[in-house]
Amino acid sequence: MLEYLRIRNLALIEDMELEFSPGMNVLTGETGAGKSFILKALGFLLGDRLLPEMVRPGAERAQVEALFLLDGDECVFRREISVQTGRSRLYINDDLKSQETLREMRDRLITYTSQHAQQMLLRPSFQTKLIETAIAQSPLAVERDALRRALSENAAKGDALQKKYADLASKRELLEIQQEEIDKVSPEEGEEERLEELRAKIREAAQAAKLYEETLLLLRGEHGSGLLEMLVDFEKLLKKLCVHDSALGATADDVSKLCGQIKNLSGKLRPPRRDMDGTDINTIEERLFVLAQLKRKLRRNFPEILALRREIAENLSFLDVCTLELSQISKEEHRLAAKLKDVVEALIPLRRGVAQDFTQGLQRELCGLGFSPALAVIPEFVPHEIRPGIRDESVRFLWAPNPGQPPQPLDRVASGGELSRFLLALASMRPALSKGTYIFDEVDAGVGGLVLNELAKKLKALAAERQILLITHWPQLAVHADRHFQIVKEVRNHQTYTLCAQLNPNERLTELSRMAGGGAHGEALARSLQR
Repeated sequence: MLEYLRIRNLALIEDMELEFSPGMNVLTGETGAGKSFILKALGFLLGDRLLPEMVRPGAERAQVEALFLLDGDECVFRREISVQTGRSRLYINDDLKSQETLREMRDRLITYTSQHAQQMLLRPSFQTKLIETAIAQSPLAVERDALRRALSENAAKGDALQKKYADLASKRELLEIQQEEIDKVSPEEGEEERLEELRAKIREAAQAAKLYEETLLLLRGEHGSGLLEMLVDFEKLLKKLCVHDSALGATADDVSKLCGQIKNLSGKLRPPRRDMDGTDINTIEERLFVLAQLKRKLRRNFPEILALRREIAENLSFLDVCTLELSQISKEEHRLAAKLKDVVEALIPLRRGVAQDFTQGLQRELCGLGFSPALAVIPEFVPHEIRPGIRDESVRFLWAPNPGQPPQPLDRVASGGELSRFLLALASMRPALSKGTYIFDEVDAGVGGLVLNELAKKLKALAAERQILLITHWPQLAVHADRHFQIVKEVRNHQTYTLCAQLNPNERLTELSRMAGGGAHGEALARSLQR
């Protein structure tokens, strides 16, 4: 529901605010007062194009702002256009948004039914939708929609398989070459790390063995002239000197003990035994070299090579079984399509019956809105192929508003006023046709007399369920307003302004009297309408 509208610097409008109510909101005024500018502003806010020339002279930009109530939440829309750049910007709840966002929301906000904006009604797709909505909950329609979704999902699955197959088939030779290279090496999970660890242990053991060997060589010497033999000779000399110098006895004893310790140490200098799996260092180096070559060739590290091997195996396996999967998908498509064909054929008589009932009801509504009792609204069923071998029907409305006229599509024979009343008839039959606010611009065009009373009843009944903005020149319609706005044009200081005022009861009587022709006769008619 549209709760509030503010227009600034648009054409003759300097600053205008309108607060709407639920139900029927009526805008009246003399021809040329500027009612169309209000609709133009609303259309601009909801995505229509606005030329920079429409900005009020002297202003930098025009701005339109509205407050809508959507699903219980308030939503503020603001759109402005700059004179300098000619570009417009849209804000929703003060966040900059794209026009695409607005297009998605527009149908929830406004159903615009001016004489120049009934393109929705003229589209055969919309006319078909009217009938489809009526049968949407039937078991056949539910099953049809489920089958179409299943076919779409099945086709998407098949397309994905075909695409993957084509992509992998073009790479099959490369995949097989890569697989051959990997299989020649046959790398194992964690093999590189194990070999590097084993190589490090072997190198460490070789280094230790070398140290033991050097130590023993120092102690024993190559030909018995090592440190140990020299100490033994030194001990013997000290003992001989003790004969001449008793003070050297203690020293000789110390040297003797040292010789014993070194002899004992030489017996212990043996490298520890280590389990190296009997693997030769050269064998390990050769294997690591082969693995390194594989990494360079494939330009991947070791974990990536192992992952590649699994991926290649999966892809080649997919290529081998894909034909079978595609065959199964094809069989499922044929099964679903055959079932869909049966359902569609069963649905056609149901749709035709609903369309006949609908158009007959529409004829009655239109006759009450001033069309000839001889009016004919005829559903035309247009066959079309929804899938190869499956033919369904869409619905297009043909009508002959006057006797003697052959039925023709709406867009060939209906005037703007006729289309407005046509949409009012549809809305009267189905108030839920649109969730947005209905805007009727001159729905009363070409209507007079008793038909106005019937038109007023339709609008009043619709306003009980949907908010309506109605532009009219007839007091018979305006008198039913829940809120009445008067649009006037005023000249001040050589500047023209379009102004809008919400009317109180006394002002409403004055405006209704003017619309009824003025004077005592107009006032009398206005008072009679208010009773």
